[in-house]
Amino acid sequence: MAITALMVKELREMTGAGMMDCKKALTSTEGDMEKAVEFLREKGLAAAAKKAGRIAAEGVVATYVSEDKKTAVVLELNCETDFVGLNEAFIEFANTAAAYVANSTIATVEELLEAKMSGEETVKETLTALIAKLGEHMNIRRFERFTVDNGVIADYVHGGGRIGVLVELSCDKNDELLSSLGKDIAMQVAAVNPLFLDETSVDSEVLDKEREIYRVQALNEGKPEKIVDKMVEGRIKKYLKEICLVDQVFVKNSDFTIKTLLEAKSKEIGSEIKINKYIRFEKGEGIEKKEENFAEEVQKQLK
Repeated sequence: MAITALMVKELREMTGAGMMDCKKALTSTEGDMEKAVEFLREKGLAAAAKKAGRIAAEGVVATYVSEDKKTAVVLELNCETDFVGLNEAFIEFANTAAAYVANSTIATVEELLEAKMSGEETVKETLTALIAKLGEHMNIRRFERFTVDNGVIADYVHGGGRIGVLVELSCDKNDELLSSLGKDIAMQVAAVNPLFLDETSVDSEVLDKEREIYRVQALNEGKPEKIVDKMVEGRIKKYLKEICLVDQVFVKNSDFTIKTLLEAKSKEIGSEIKINKYIRFEKGEGIEKKEENFAEEVQKQLK
């Protein structure tokens, strides 16, 4: 029996499953709509699709670093509750996906979902099965891959996957000290959350906005116009030390800034060490969580 676009549309509206999944279900059941619905339910696809409208702001941030420390990935997998976020199968999926991305050329979440991580099942199908098993909407929100030739990549995961950080260091010498330093800087990024690597990477619009705020503050404080500009630039310098990683005070030893720490370790190792880049993922950042009154929720369930 020929499967028409109208049949696929009808099944999709009934179940909320994806177009390709609906077409596959209808093909497998020779166009029988009721059997196709059962097919999707058995595969967990219909149930998973119905959960897709829920807000998934919990979950885990997972990292993977290759044995030679030249390739690394940080990946965020979201779910609805922290209970599922602590589930072993959920965490294992996140770790497996991060490792898979590191060992592939995949560049987007969409590509990852269509890839076959193991056997004939796509990542999307594996995730759908996990959704059906654990009963919550889930999604791979984002990932970032780092690769380096001369140097190492270090990772740090804080709070059981609440925050994940990668730091890429360049250096001509591949010493164990380099990995230890990378870990310390990754911890710094997790703790202090710098907005930029250094002053050269700060967006000029950000600085212009801060200058205007400081100018208004100074004038409101009744400072003379002739010294306002000097005050503003002084506050800008202080602000840059707070938001730029290399200018921040090292949290593990306040005698150093990250810049002076790099200089000291470069002398120790006998080769210049630079921070190429870093990335920091915090679970659920930027996702608007739905707040519900517990009493109201109970009433909804009773109705």
